[in-house]
Amino acid sequence: MRLSAPIYHLKRQAKRLSREAGIPLHDALDRIAETEGFSAWSMLAAKAAALTPASRLFPQFHAGDLVLVGARPGQGKTLMSLELAVEAMRSGHRAAFFSLEYTEKDVLDRLRAIGVEPAQFDRSFEIDCSDAVSADHVVKQMATAPRGTFVVIDYLQLLDQRRENPDLTVQVRALKSFARDQGLIVVCISQIDRSYDPAVKPCPDITDVRLPNPLDLTLFDKTCFLNNCEVQFRAAG
Repeated sequence: MRLSAPIYHLKRQAKRLSREAGIPLHDALDRIAETEGFSAWSMLAAKAAALTPASRLFPQFHAGDLVLVGARPGQGKTLMSLELAVEAMRSGHRAAFFSLEYTEKDVLDRLRAIGVEPAQFDRSFEIDCSDAVSADHVVKQMATAPRGTFVVIDYLQLLDQRRENPDLTVQVRALKSFARDQGLIVVCISQIDRSYDPAVKPCPDITDVRLPNPLDLTLFDKTCFLNNCEVQFRAAG
């Protein structure tokens, strides 16, 4: 059974219903679950966990991969990246989230939005929201990370915003070499150019990546683009 919307959208509907109807959130969640054909929210959540695009995509990522995840604002690229990180941790690996966009509270709130209690992975998950985030910073912080660690960088277009940082291509090359040498999976979240028109194609692709500064996009081993619940995954070559 396919859900009518991603689980985090359904959760928002339940919160709105709870406020508007003046009922406890757990009752609102169960009502939303019933509209989706489930007897309770717990049944829907269990089914959703098995059906997430992240659970299907994660097995296609391998140690040493440099991955690009792109979408327009509000299409779930951050949540997808976090879901992939959760899949990695459920598989016994560590994960790290470096962000120049969000605070640590924002990241934790987004984990809860996808039905994950952060305390569950307290020892496996690292969050770094410092202004110093760059390729060099990531390499330094992850220098002793074990093979298979899943690293998310949020987001690509901000890596060279500080004048003292190398240009974007130099940084992405450094991340690619680091991922390969250390056996990590490194995911860069990316913005999509405003010129992308979903009426022309259902999902953006590599040609729609917003590039305020030059970057050789062939450096990425794999790409994942999202739009309106559509997910397109491609491996280089």
